[in-house]
Amino acid sequence: MGNDLASANVNRTYSLAAMSIAIFTFMLFFLYPRFRNGEVNPWMFQSTLIVMGVATFCFVFASIHFYSASLCSRFDEAERSRYARRADRLWLVGYTLLFLVPTMILVTVRLFVVASAWFLLWLAYLVFAIREYPKIETMLKRASRAEADGADRRG
Repeated sequence: MGNDLASANVNRTYSLAAMSIAIFTFMLFFLYPRFRNGEVNPWMFQSTLIVMGVATFCFVFASIHFYSASLCSRFDEAERSRYARRADRLWLVGYTLLFLVPTMILVTVRLFVVASAWFLLWLAYLVFAIREYPKIETMLKRASRAEADGADRRG
């Protein structure tokens, strides 16, 4: 993974983590009073908060791994590739969970028809991610190997 790409990924992932924390805070601010009054589904509310927490920490860990992948002088190319692959996977899990949260919030406030539409869109995204991510990961592995081979020939 190129140093510029890894640095850009750190910034993007950091921004997604910050946005996740903002959504989490928003949910607590507006939904917690309704939770206390019994106006929302308590299990779904708590499950949504857990999913937001997992998504946020996936972004945080992805950011750390992308940062590690950007440290050219500290790690060899194989190690940097491993960090980049882990970061990509963590980012994908976080992003997938982040897209599930609107559905969960809508179910929490009992807007089932709208939640169904969001859930169908999330399922479409999930199918797309399952089909396309392995192709992207394979391309990244090939590019990483080619980069490492080129460095070996030059060195």
